[in-house]
Amino acid sequence: MSNLLMKKWLHQLEIEKNRCQSCGMPLQFDPQGGGTEGDGSHSRDYCSYCYADGAFKDPQLTLEAMQQRVRQLMRKRQAAWYVRAYMAHRVPMLKRWRSCKR
Repeated sequence: MSNLLMKKWLHQLEIEKNRCQSCGMPLQFDPQGGGTEGDGSHSRDYCSYCYADGAFKDPQLTLEAMQQRVRQLMRKRQAAWYVRAYMAHRVPMLKRWRSCKR
């Protein structure tokens, strides 16, 4: 494997590791730098769209509603249908949703 290919692969792995564990957005794209904990520190797990002051902004949100929200956002950003489907399919694997029964 070439050095360039290895660097790209490692970069992608880092992005995958640092995704919001509620919606799947890469935290590096969060304009607020992530959600906040109760003490005001940045959350390492959640983005500012999903999490603030140590709690989810929409605690009643269901897994299915989050998947729909992700599809709509990706559609708005003109992502291909298969990208929208893939991102929505990944949502149940995120920390917030792992224990949800489907």
